Amino acid sequence: MPSPNDIKKGTVISREGDLWVVTGFQRVSPGKGSSFVRTKMKSIATGKVKEENFKSSETLDFVEVSNKQMQYIFGDASGYTFMDARTYEQVTIGTDVIGDDAKYLKEGLEATVVMHEEKPIAIDLPGKVDYTVARTNEVAKGDTAAGMVMKDAELENGLVVKVPAFIKQGERVRVNTLTGEYTERVN
Repeated sequence: MPSPNDIKKGTVISREGDLWVVTGFQRVSPGKGSSFVRTKMKSIATGKVKEENFKSSETLDFVEVSNKQMQYIFGDASGYTFMDARTYEQVTIGTDVIGDDAKYLKEGLEATVVMHEEKPIAIDLPGKVDYTVARTNEVAKGDTAAGMVMKDAELENGLVVKVPAFIKQGERVRVNTLTGEYTERVN
């Protein structure tokens, strides 16, 4: 039987007569007591969101899901549309399913779409994504040498992140999709 240590984003758990998709999780190892997994889950049937902790010793009932590699093509009022590059099949995923991950989407981004009974229930983004800096302010001469002076940069998809002062408009940067932070400049 699967344990809470096997939980990851997009895992579907059968619990309380309902199917719940894990939208976020954190493994916690307190100094005293046993470790546990803190989860944020969403009901597939009702859309209700709840947080629940699972002790590492518990057993859970995972539900079989399929993962499809798809490419994000566009977003509109009806949701976010992804396409399977091999079959050209398109699927539109609602804003309620995408959640906070929407801010990382950009045209052409490859993501894993988690499907249950041919219905999209979650997406799993790459850990790091490269973007072009669309707009950022220049800093005063000498500020770049003073250490890690950070400034705001608006990326090609509208996402705003803090970047080091030496980053200029038009350069490419890598952003961690788990933390939303700049990680490095990309050549």
